[in-house]
Amino acid sequence: MYLRSSLPAEKFEVGGFQFVWNPDAAEGPVIEIFKGENRLWSSVPGEPFVAFSRARSTVLESRGFFDIEDDQLPYTDVQTIDAIAGGTDGVTLAGRLEGRDTVGWCIRFVAIDDAQLQMNIAIDHELHGEKRVLLRHACSPSDRVFGFGAQFTHVNLRGRSIDVLSQEPGIGRGVQPLTWFMNTAFGAGGDDTRSNAPAPHYVTSGGQSLCLENHELSRFDLRHSDRIEVEVWSDNVSARIFAGETPADHIEAYTRFCGRMPPLPDWMQQGAVVGMQGGTEAAKQMWQTLKEANAPIAAFWLQDWVGARKTSVGSQLWWNWELDEQRYPGWDQFQAELQAAGARVLSYVNPFLVDVSERESGSERNLFREAEQAGYLVQNESGEPYLVQNTSFSAGMVDLTHPEARDWLKAVLHEQVLGAGVSGWMADFGEALPFDAQLHDGSDAARYHNEYPEAWAQLNREVIQEAGREGDVVFFARSGFTRSPGQTTLFWLGDQLTSWSKEDGIRSAVTGLLSSGFSGFSQNHSDIGGYTTTAIPGFPVKIPLLDYRRSAELLQRWIELNAFTAVFRTHEGNQPERNYQIDGDPKTLAHFARFARVFAALADCRKALGQDASTTGLPVVRHPWVCFPEDPATPDLAWQFMLGDSFMVAPVLDPGATTVDVYLPKGTWRHLWSDAEITVADGGWFQVDAPIGTPAVFFPLGDSFGESLVQHLDVGGDRVVWSDEPAIRSVEKPQ
Repeated sequence: MYLRSSLPAEKFEVGGFQFVWNPDAAEGPVIEIFKGENRLWSSVPGEPFVAFSRARSTVLESRGFFDIEDDQLPYTDVQTIDAIAGGTDGVTLAGRLEGRDTVGWCIRFVAIDDAQLQMNIAIDHELHGEKRVLLRHACSPSDRVFGFGAQFTHVNLRGRSIDVLSQEPGIGRGVQPLTWFMNTAFGAGGDDTRSNAPAPHYVTSGGQSLCLENHELSRFDLRHSDRIEVEVWSDNVSARIFAGETPADHIEAYTRFCGRMPPLPDWMQQGAVVGMQGGTEAAKQMWQTLKEANAPIAAFWLQDWVGARKTSVGSQLWWNWELDEQRYPGWDQFQAELQAAGARVLSYVNPFLVDVSERESGSERNLFREAEQAGYLVQNESGEPYLVQNTSFSAGMVDLTHPEARDWLKAVLHEQVLGAGVSGWMADFGEALPFDAQLHDGSDAARYHNEYPEAWAQLNREVIQEAGREGDVVFFARSGFTRSPGQTTLFWLGDQLTSWSKEDGIRSAVTGLLSSGFSGFSQNHSDIGGYTTTAIPGFPVKIPLLDYRRSAELLQRWIELNAFTAVFRTHEGNQPERNYQIDGDPKTLAHFARFARVFAALADCRKALGQDASTTGLPVVRHPWVCFPEDPATPDLAWQFMLGDSFMVAPVLDPGATTVDVYLPKGTWRHLWSDAEITVADGGWFQVDAPIGTPAVFFPLGDSFGESLVQHLDVGGDRVVWSDEPAIRSVEKPQ
């Protein structure tokens, strides 16, 4: 691979950025971009920073999973720079890429503002078939790489190759033999970098940050020691380079582009969002149980408001967005009673529709048939509705490129969802558009695939805005892409396995919170206790190594974790009868009620963080490196997080554990559950007693939110009374 040019050295000043072309560098010709003394981007000396290839790919969709077979020609291996021109308005470079094909290339760098430099790349050719552009830039061997939206297995993605494609993450995602079984039987095991809500964006510990503006599939190869390679399935690429002194600066700069999330409604801050199914009487009984336990309630989330049916994975909903009055008689009265008590009702929708003509109980409308007759559904190559298989049934997707289909679906949500009196909903799915689908506006479905989650979120947001309910109604989405933070009111992390695993269990929820915060997903949370139970429905015997069910201990530890996140929401799971529930025994119920009170006591803290999110893009839950960028140990932390700048939280993530290791940066820290204080000179690791009910939580001495929480818990009797001071022991760094 060679970079060749006979052009002399050049320097340009572009909107506060410095562009440097040095053909005589010791290791070979190089281009560098600076902001002050910070090098933001550099080519690999002597090597091409752009390459081109042609390819033929097959991308198969199955239940929202995508398998890619790619037959690709070699990339060009020589890049020439034949022209450089620049001024204060931008810098343009042009030349040739030589290899099996020889094509022209052109790049223009333009300053968007003081922290964003846009890079536009065009390939000049008359070739047919699929095109690929490869970007190559230098990276230090010691750099950690964070971001890429919601990642679930790795916080630091260095050493990985990532397909940035919104899709189902998988069941197991590396937990064996479950992943093997799910892949073999259903193609649904996934892997360690698949995500519902990815983003082609990263931040490195060395101060580099870049994102693509493209929606086409992209691949980021982070496996090399000296470079990052980015493959984009297009011959026109637009990217942005961000400037910043700290990770918080980089997040602020990036969210200028991707958009920022609004503060959550005040009513969501006052207590738990209780996920329930089963009808009006079941919800009333749970409400009474929780009132007796003194658990503050923000809302009941009744996802089966449309009715439920049995499928191969347990219980699923009828995707026909109207109230099932047989399942929920007295709906309006129940909502009025809740609202009088200061609580709300949430429901569920997604962009799929199913034919309900076979349903036993009648439906007033068959939305699938309405959409089919009007031509509002995504079509296959034969011009018929493209039926996407979910579990044991198939459904049609509303075509969001069709203006009339968008208006029709918005009217359905306005009249039948908001019209049912709810204050929000789960806006599920959005990541399953097949690459070979036919769209109304003629868009290439392969390109529009990653845009569909953004369009789905935007549609939901418009329903709220056009009803005049912005700031009061909330929807939470799991699918997303680059610009989703500017369109979505709340995210959740999708369907974790009811397990302790780092690949797909409670640990993956921590990873998802940490990673997504770098990419603007500032208001995010997980299902308390996880969602996916893999017991065979109706089969009484538990199959070793394949059968995962929620235990009381896992539920209790997840309750503790989520009390210090943006939203405290429960889920019964896909097989409620196989999972331990919050009212499973008096001890668990009391535990849930206590941490619902802890969550409610943090309302002022979260409100302030919500304002930060809306103005700076900073996440509510933050990686410790964001808060302590000067501490050399914080970039490597993976199993603890900050709630804003006020609370260091190290949840217990292992079964049977009664202690947890936590890293505390320099300062004096106070233990939340006792009066213990610890002064740390230069940062260090500590082993902390953390029996159930007392996860390791510390705050800087004198922090106003920390001191306020202590006072609130003391008054309510929710702090632990220790017979002796909890043990906080200095330890070596965990392996």
